[in-house]
Amino acid sequence: MLIQIHPENPQPRLIKQVAECLKDGGVIIYPTDTIYGLGCDINQYKAIERICKLKNIDPKKAQLSFICRDLSHLSDYTKPIDTPLYRMLKSYLPGPFTFILPASKQVPKNLQSKKSTVGIRIPDNIICQHILDALGNPIVSTSLPGDMVEEYTDPEVMYEKFGDKVDFVIDGGIGSMMPSTVVDCTTDEWTVARQGKGEFITD
Repeated sequence: MLIQIHPENPQPRLIKQVAECLKDGGVIIYPTDTIYGLGCDINQYKAIERICKLKNIDPKKAQLSFICRDLSHLSDYTKPIDTPLYRMLKSYLPGPFTFILPASKQVPKNLQSKKSTVGIRIPDNIICQHILDALGNPIVSTSLPGDMVEEYTDPEVMYEKFGDKVDFVIDGGIGSMMPSTVVDCTTDEWTVARQGKGEFITD
């Protein structure tokens, strides 16, 4: 189903509908502050399997990231964060970044990489934030299958292509073509692993 949600004033009824779909194991295509994402509730293993099947990947090699509502949400899924790292995250989030951090034991085993790390995002997108508020859990997220192509910015085109494979395609306006900037924070030397939309300043 293709649903139009207002990008600045999301309709509570539609947000509730999406959150209930996720709680029931649904898979959605939804807007972020970068590219559109393919997502599900972190606690719905079958939905995670659906996403991996759709992308034809092994969950452990899937490079799935978690979309969190705020930093307190984030800390549930990472090992304790020291003060300098916390200050840095606070200065860049919400924003177009994915931070690679050591995973805590709360991260489902089938989502941990061999290195026991997770990618964490807090997008600066109102629709996304409202869905997370209503859901109460992080969203497991990844990019859409195939190459990063122009058509993945248009929700109607995404619906034509994936509408029969997901439960909802959320139209929150035209998306960006540029993914998030990935920053590896697993060592004391923070490094940019992929340059994307966000500009990360290293000392």
